[in-house]
Amino acid sequence: MTIRVLIADDQMMVREGFSVLLNAMPDIEVVGEAVNGRQAVERVRELAPDVVLMDIRMPEMNGIEATREIVASDGASKVLVLTTFDLDEYVYQALRAGASGFLLKDASARQLADGVRVVASGEALLAPTVTRRLITEFSRMAQTPRLSAAVQAQQYGELTERETEVLVLIAQGLSNAEIASHLVVAESTIKTHVSRVLVKLGLRDRTQAAVFAYEARLVTPG
Repeated sequence: MTIRVLIADDQMMVREGFSVLLNAMPDIEVVGEAVNGRQAVERVRELAPDVVLMDIRMPEMNGIEATREIVASDGASKVLVLTTFDLDEYVYQALRAGASGFLLKDASARQLADGVRVVASGEALLAPTVTRRLITEFSRMAQTPRLSAAVQAQQYGELTERETEVLVLIAQGLSNAEIASHLVVAESTIKTHVSRVLVKLGLRDRTQAAVFAYEARLVTPG
């Protein structure tokens, strides 16, 4: 199956460059472009792409607001945030808005294509060396209050001990295979645990699970 991609960025050079790189891949097709967040929301409705490469700082409507609208109104399109810096102050907010991960604009063609494939498959782009550091940093700096003790108890109290353990490892940036190796169980078992965690907590994907774990203080930043 071909992965259909929409590129949302206010810089023409970035849009054109990413289009050339992605269209060179046999399994990826760029089906449209948007110059701001508002247009991105409109194009998602028109084109129903599998993945949206979303810049954050754009005119009229920024990438965070656009991500929030896309996630709320469309259950199929996944958002992969683009940023110039790995500690962009807005990336954490975009993850909380429902983005499935983020990618640096200086990523190689292979990293860009692999990132699109990972997000399109339903996984979260949680690179242990980068995203974990970002989530850690901005969970500390986020303006929104942490989940209250009552909400924490109500939400993750339904998780089993093993599911809670899996949630913590997700927040630490481990893949299913790495979690399976760490817990010495089959990868299929971990996939089942991850699915149950998402259902019980009412979360969209692994990225939101990681953010939840930090905000609930199941994982201590540091």
